[in-house]
Amino acid sequence: MPTKNPRLNVVVNEEIYKIIEKLSSQEGKSMSVVAKELLEDAIDKHEDLLLSEFAEAREKTSKKTIPHDKAWK
Repeated sequence: MPTKNPRLNVVVNEEIYKIIEKLSSQEGKSMSVVAKELLEDAIDKHEDLLLSEFAEAREKTSKKTIPHDKAWK
């Protein structure tokens, strides 16, 4: 049966496989779903880090700043 979602095959070492297998069993989810959720969490963390770095760089170059209390009135 065709699917609308793209597929990805990933090769992992035995330690990672066992961790995903254990999480899958504990959570009652397929290994595929557990792996997908772990990838999504990792991507979220990377995005947060990149956005934080972008904001810090922007703060350093910004000439006009607004005090916190004025910004949230």
